[in-house]
Amino acid sequence: MQAALEVTARYCGRELEQYGQCVAAKPESWQRDCYHLKMSIAQCTSSHPIIRQIRQACAEPFEAFEECLRQNEAAVGNCAEHMRRFLQCAEQVQPPRSPSTVEVKPPRSPSTVEAKPLPAS
Repeated sequence: MQAALEVTARYCGRELEQYGQCVAAKPESWQRDCYHLKMSIAQCTSSHPIIRQIRQACAEPFEAFEECLRQNEAAVGNCAEHMRRFLQCAEQVQPPRSPSTVEVKPPRSPSTVEAKPLPAS
């Protein structure tokens, strides 16, 4: 849970902050009044390209971490190494390149094209 929260905070921090402020401001009715903000966090985490990549690239260490948590409910500290492996994996995932950041090389001008003689017939 903590590992997923760290990744969420990194990439959906604004949504998480708004939700936290709402919960703090409405202690009696936060479940109802802040539901829409909770859904905005879910929307962010399910649609953010880097989080989707992390889910795919780091599925194995994350599943191992979750399994460790299930087996060590009373001593989640035993899973620190599993969490570290997942976070290390998540750190290595690179954001997808957007089409706007792709370098486009201009075509070569005719003056730089080499002329080759035609073969004799």
